[in-house]
Amino acid sequence: MPKSHKLVFALYIIVWIIMAIDPKYPQDWLIENVLVFIFFPFILWMDKKHQYTLPSLVMLLVFASLHSLGSHYTYSEMEHFNAITQFFGFERNHFDRLVHFLFGLLVFRVLFEMILDVTTTARTALLFTFTVILSISSFYEMLEWWAAVILHPELGMAFLGTQGDVWDAHKDTALAMLGALINIAFYKNYKHLWHERKEKSS
Repeated sequence: MPKSHKLVFALYIIVWIIMAIDPKYPQDWLIENVLVFIFFPFILWMDKKHQYTLPSLVMLLVFASLHSLGSHYTYSEMEHFNAITQFFGFERNHFDRLVHFLFGLLVFRVLFEMILDVTTTARTALLFTFTVILSISSFYEMLEWWAAVILHPELGMAFLGTQGDVWDAHKDTALAMLGALINIAFYKNYKHLWHERKEKSS
């Protein structure tokens, strides 16, 4: 594994440890981090296997760090976003909306690189990645509901972060889709990346 990749993973571990100290709702923090415990080792293993590009790992680091921040304060009560909420006169804290958008925007590339070896064209890889982004986003919304209802119903609103919006899950998924669509707008860059990976593997 390149030193630059080790640095990215080390930075995330540092951020995660800081955000794990005295979270606002410890039980909510634990639920939010279940997927981190599963996927962080998976990403390490996949990086060794596929050797992600540094830009994709940096984008993943930014997203994962924001998720750690959201799990520390809860997404609906992320106090460092209050200034933006007040400045624009929003009725709710939109930090959760931002992170869902950035999921589609920032996680897209690492997923694209993950499936390059099993696709026949760059367009197929892009379409499949777009579908995966939507599937993960939708599944996560259902997982949030399941976790809140089954595991800790008393933490339901804090964990779900709906803030009174009955369309919260739909809007979150739509924003993830928008972030993914922005990536597709850079089709030529992804096509070049696809060809580079194919040349190296051939």
